[in-house]
Order: sequence, then C-alpha cells, then structure tokens
Amino acid sequence: MADHGRAAKLGDSIKEIVAKRLEKGLRDPRLGFVTITDVRMTGDLQHASIFFTVYGTEQEREDSAAALKAATGLLRTEVGRNIHARLTPTLEFIPDAIPENAAHVADLLAQARERDTAARALAEGAQYAGEADPYVKPREADEE
Repeated sequence: MADHGRAAKLGDSIKEIVAKRLEKGLRDPRLGFVTITDVRMTGDLQHASIFFTVYGTEQEREDSAAALKAATGLLRTEVGRNIHARLTPTLEFIPDAIPENAAHVADLLAQARERDTAARALAEGAQYAGEADPYVKPREADEE
C-alpha cells in the first residue's frame, strides 16, 4: 500500500535538499535563477518529479533545464546522502507552468473587464424593447 503521508514528507525533504544544493551552486554556467516549486513522489517512493521555474528569458529557461538534466546524477547523490530511505529515488526535472498559467489567467481577466465595461456602456442608453411594464394585466370590463 502506498503511504501518501510518507511520500509527501520525503518529497518535502527532497525539495529542501535540492534547493540547498542549487543555492550552493553548480559548476554549470548555464544554470540561471532556479526555484524549486514542488516535488511529487510516486507511491512506491522510487521516483521524484521535481517541478522548477526559472526567472528570465526563454533561452535562459532552456539552458537551466539542460543544466539541471546534466546535474541529475550529482543531485541524486546529494539526495541519497541526506535522506533516510532504503533506496534513493530517481529524479526528473519538469519545468513548472505556473508563471505562464498565471499570465494567461491575468489576460483572461483583463479581457473580461473590457467586455464588462463595454456591456455597461451599452446598457446605459438602452431602453426596453416593448412596453415599460411587460407583465400581462387582466382586461377590464370597460374595454369590451
């Protein structure tokens, strides 16, 4: 059975270990300003997916991803030394889409605000299409 609590604790430990190691620095000049955002472990604790973001341009993101891929063995060794588990999990670095998703949501919210403003402007001078009181009133006996 998978122990999700233990997987979460191990993931937090791996996140801290990798972040500290990246803070010390790697000898790879391609590595930019990397932030580890999340670590997800498989149920059997054999594989860790490490999500990261990079502050900078698209080229700096690609270079940092390549540097992390090249340093996977070094980082796995560091993780193995600092965790108390029978086996050291494999590491996989995945670029996190949080900044792109946040920018997309911000754009959608701006579009919604523009549409709301346009709808409000149209509604200001609008009049009813029919009578002012659209409800059906009973006929009075005088009209017949």
